[in-house]
Amino acid sequence: MIPGHRNLITDVPGLLVGNAQDTILKSGATVLTANEPFTASVHVMGGAPGTRETDLLAPDKSVARVDALTLAGGSAFGLDACSGVVDALRTQGRGFQVFDATIPLVPGAILFDLLNGGDKNWADNPYRALGRTAFETAKTDFDLGTVGAGTGALTAMLKGGLGSASFVLENGITVGALVAVNPMGCVTTPGERHFWAAPFEVDGEFGGLGPDPATGLGRILRSRKAENMMARANTTIAIVATDAALSKAQCQRMATAAHDGIARAIVPAHTPGDGDLVFALTTGATPLDKTEPALPLIGHAASLCLARAIARAVHLASPAPGDTLPCWSGTAI
Repeated sequence: MIPGHRNLITDVPGLLVGNAQDTILKSGATVLTANEPFTASVHVMGGAPGTRETDLLAPDKSVARVDALTLAGGSAFGLDACSGVVDALRTQGRGFQVFDATIPLVPGAILFDLLNGGDKNWADNPYRALGRTAFETAKTDFDLGTVGAGTGALTAMLKGGLGSASFVLENGITVGALVAVNPMGCVTTPGERHFWAAPFEVDGEFGGLGPDPATGLGRILRSRKAENMMARANTTIAIVATDAALSKAQCQRMATAAHDGIARAIVPAHTPGDGDLVFALTTGATPLDKTEPALPLIGHAASLCLARAIARAVHLASPAPGDTLPCWSGTAI
């Protein structure tokens, strides 16, 4: 496996990603879309999810494909970002056809960033406009770090952010991940230099420092300071994607496997206060070789991409006025 040439989820041909953010609000939205609807499913392992239209992604539900997926800050307010995407799709005449009606389908998930130092005293919910702007600016190349849904994200000890990574498998299938990193847990080991995901790093993509040489349970059980910080942030929301022609049920299995990437990169993960969620999608462009058991490798690649994307999000976060936590770059030695 090697990264795609962008090392972004948009290395999966046909995918586009857009970001929109408000630096005063310290929040934003990220939208993944494509020129054609795509098959998708979802798996939730956190205890406090915030979602829209995720039930229709279950394998037994009748809707086969959706038009976009949305990640946003803002807690429950951020779910309105999906409405902005629906508005934009409707103007393009895109959506699920029910006789003469056209209904854009845009599942979404949110993270909690209401206590990150941003100005949340709005009169009108800003997330609908952020969602529409993110959709309308979607492209193959996009920024990471303090942008989009990751603008106001926090981890236990450092700023979070938006991350992405990709792999191209030996059989030519591409797998990618996109994530907004805002967990209760830590993405770095004590000292905040080394990433838990370091064993899976490729080509120094998040600092190249390697695994923490210190070991032991004490490296996992953080200080009381960390516990206090963890009360201020929760939820890692992600999308994994491939061009392999998977069924809806196989996409759900891919999403389930990808959660391993969260557990590899964040300690602790999947807590009662997190809303950890992974969407999985396929463009269906590459038929699977029926003689080759490709699905286990695709799920494994998705988990590794997600672990790397989580570390990249924190590594690329940038400082802003009013921040309540430092950036990883500020801990440089």
